[in-house]
Amino acid sequence: MTQLQGEGSVQPLCALVGVSRSSYYRGWAASAPKAEETALRDLVQRLALAHRFYGYRRITELVRREGWAVNRKRIARIMREDNLLALRRSPFRPATTQSVHRFTRWPNLARRLIPTAVNQLWVADITYVRLGEAFVYLAVVLDAFSRKVVGWAMEGHLRAELALEALDMALADRQIDADLGLVHHSDQGVQYACDGYIQRLTDAGVQPSMSRPGCPYDNAMAESFMKTLKTEEVDGSAYRDLTDARQHIGDFVQAVYNRQRLHSALGYRSPEEFETDTQTYPHLSTTRRPLPRPATTTTNVTN
Repeated sequence: MTQLQGEGSVQPLCALVGVSRSSYYRGWAASAPKAEETALRDLVQRLALAHRFYGYRRITELVRREGWAVNRKRIARIMREDNLLALRRSPFRPATTQSVHRFTRWPNLARRLIPTAVNQLWVADITYVRLGEAFVYLAVVLDAFSRKVVGWAMEGHLRAELALEALDMALADRQIDADLGLVHHSDQGVQYACDGYIQRLTDAGVQPSMSRPGCPYDNAMAESFMKTLKTEEVDGSAYRDLTDARQHIGDFVQAVYNRQRLHSALGYRSPEEFETDTQTYPHLSTTRRPLPRPATTTTNVTN
């Protein structure tokens, strides 16, 4: 039974069916909360199944976007009761970084840099993707301001061409102004330290920056993206070959991660949504969290 607006409309209906007005309101009070809870639970289930790696915080934001005034505690309870809480697992990690080489190790310029706009700081990294009986490798370049993937490449090798392909995509996508002082940050792997990669950065007016050995926090944002990619796309997939993996991962990066995935550090907006908002309303750029920084402050440069 649905509550009607105004007592004048309720009274004649109650008389028509032979119940008192107080009985009607008691029945409504007992059934309406259950109907509301059922509707909310249905929405949470649909959102959790559509975003199977979202935790209760991101699901709460999606529910709020549907017009519901709910808190995280309630959504967490519903997801726990319906066994919808996201589960994470620790994947096997083969080495992708070869830091024993003759090339220059560049100083860490990103450690204290908190970007306030796009194209101030890029972060780059390489990870593996497992096929049935082999590994392929993915190189990415992210804009640290919005966390948007601006360049990526996937191949069956770890040569410098892999990283260069991702860099070239980023440079073409962003069309960098050499006078802006863009910093490109990576680990000390040979792919990023080799002459060809450094020359490409120099030609584009980009300053190279590198993490210290054995300090994963120096490139935490790139590591965070790789973890998201593994848990939300790779771990739930079985790719036939390199072409299949490239197609599916490309779709995830462009259509899901850049355009749809909500980031808590961006005020629960997607990277593209955040870039659009901060270009329209520049003051919103101050609402994001600062980049993680390691505890120590010393930097060593070796040749």
